[in-house]
Amino acid sequence: MRKIGIAVLVIIAVVVIAGVIIPRKPPASDYRTAKVERGELVSTVSATGTLAAVVTVQVGTQVSGTISKLFVDFNSPVKAGQAIAQIDPALFNAKVKEVRGNYYNALANLERFKEEQADALRTLERNRELSRGGIISQADFDAAQTKYKVASAAVKAADWSVTQNQGLYEQSKTNLDYATIKSPTNGIVISRNVDVGQTVAASFQTPTLFTIAQDLTKMEIQVSVDEADISKVRLGQPVSFSVDSYSNLTFKGAVSQIRKAPILTQNVVTYIVIVSVTNQDLKLMPGMTANVSIETMRKQQVLKMPNAALLFNPESDDETPPDGAGKASKSTEKVYLLRKGQPVPVPVETGLHADGFVEVVASGALKENDEVIIERLTEKKKDANQSGGPQRGPGF
Repeated sequence: MRKIGIAVLVIIAVVVIAGVIIPRKPPASDYRTAKVERGELVSTVSATGTLAAVVTVQVGTQVSGTISKLFVDFNSPVKAGQAIAQIDPALFNAKVKEVRGNYYNALANLERFKEEQADALRTLERNRELSRGGIISQADFDAAQTKYKVASAAVKAADWSVTQNQGLYEQSKTNLDYATIKSPTNGIVISRNVDVGQTVAASFQTPTLFTIAQDLTKMEIQVSVDEADISKVRLGQPVSFSVDSYSNLTFKGAVSQIRKAPILTQNVVTYIVIVSVTNQDLKLMPGMTANVSIETMRKQQVLKMPNAALLFNPESDDETPPDGAGKASKSTEKVYLLRKGQPVPVPVETGLHADGFVEVVASGALKENDEVIIERLTEKKKDANQSGGPQRGPGF
C-alpha cells in the first residue's frame, strides 16, 4: 500500500510540474494583424506594348517591271546605296537608246537651223546695202528680212526641242538607274515581300518590297497607357519590362516620349508612350509583346502598412478595397490596434499607395512594429490560425 501511495504522489507531482512548465495554448484571437514596418514603396503603371526598331524604312520601287535579281534576303545586313534587287533593265536600256537618238537628232537640227539663220542674216545685210543704192526693190529687201526672222524662229524651236529631248534622255537614264533598287540606309533586312519573276508596279501607293531596320541595338516600345494613368507618366522615368521569350529576364528602359494624340478603342481612351531600350545583345526582336512597368514614384525607408488595415471596421463586414493604387496624396484615415483583445482606433495620415501597402505619413499613436488589425476572423479561420501558427498580412 505504501508503494501505491508513493506512485500516486509521483504522478500528481508530474502533472503539477507539467502544468507549470508547459504553457497552455493561448485562446484564439478574433482578429488577424500585421506589423507596421519601414521599407521601400514603389508606385508603377503597368501596360503592354510592342517592340519596334527606332527607325524602320520601307523600300518600294519607282518604276514598274519584273524582278530579275535579288541580292539580299531576310536578316541580311545592308549598307546605304547597296543594290538589294533589280528589275529587268532590257526595256529601260532600249528606251535610253531611243531617247538618246532623239536628243542627238535635236542637237543636229539646232546646228542646221543656226546655219540657215546665219545665211539669212548675211543675205539680209547684203540686201540692205543694195536697197540703199537702189539696186534692188523694197520687196526683195522685205523678203530677205522675213526669211531671216523665220530662220531665227526655227533656231528657237530647235533649241526648245533640244531641251525637251535632253530632259527625256535624263529621265530615261534615271529610270534605268531606278531599275536597280538600292538600300536607302544602313541596317538589317527584316522583311522581303518579293521573289524573282514577280511583277511590281509603281503607283501612288507604291508596294513595299523590303523593310529595313536601321539599328536593332537601339529599339523602342510603343506602350498604350490608360487615360487614368497617363498623368503619372513623365519623361525619363525608369521602365522595366519582360517578354515571353525570356520570361526569366527583366529588361530596362526609360520613357522618351509621351504622345498627346488620343487613341479611342471600344470607348476606351489610351495614349502612346514611347520607351527607349538598348539591345546590344540583340535578344529583343521587332514585334515582341512587352509587359511594361513604368516607375512613377519611389520612396525609401518609409513607415508602411498593408492597405487592408484601412479597410477594417469592427462595426461592419463590408471591406471593399479603395481605389488607391499608386496615389501619393495625403489623407486622414483610421486604423485599429489590438489592445487586450479589443480593437482600438488610431487616426493616421496616409500617403503613397503601392504594391498593396500604404505609407504612414504621420500618426501620434502608431509606430514601427505595432500590430494593426487587417481582418476579423471567422471560427474556421481561427482554427486554421491556431493550427498553422500566426498569420500575417500581405507581404509580411
